[in-house]
Amino acid sequence: MQRYGSVLRLKPEATERYKQFHAAVWPEILNMISACHIRNYSIYFKDGFLFSYFEYHGADFAADMARMAADPKTQEWWAIMEPMQDPLPTRAPGEWWASMEEVFHAD
Repeated sequence: MQRYGSVLRLKPEATERYKQFHAAVWPEILNMISACHIRNYSIYFKDGFLFSYFEYHGADFAADMARMAADPKTQEWWAIMEPMQDPLPTRAPGEWWASMEEVFHAD
């Protein structure tokens, strides 16, 4: 299992709409997340920032992320979410959510 943390800004005018969508995530999106071996997925909000955490339990992260990105319902969801988001300028090339370095973990 591999842990992932990432961060993104949320546009201030989109806060309530973003929270409403995530209070009732479409079942197809939840099913795809699970099918791509993602578990224990959470998104937190503070002062305009979103923090995402999940655990990956698969064997080929790149392939699973490509599968998710190719899914039409996921593309529809992302088309709604992305205009609400403001990616960090320091993110790596090809990233939308900026990957974070894990500096501490305890079980």
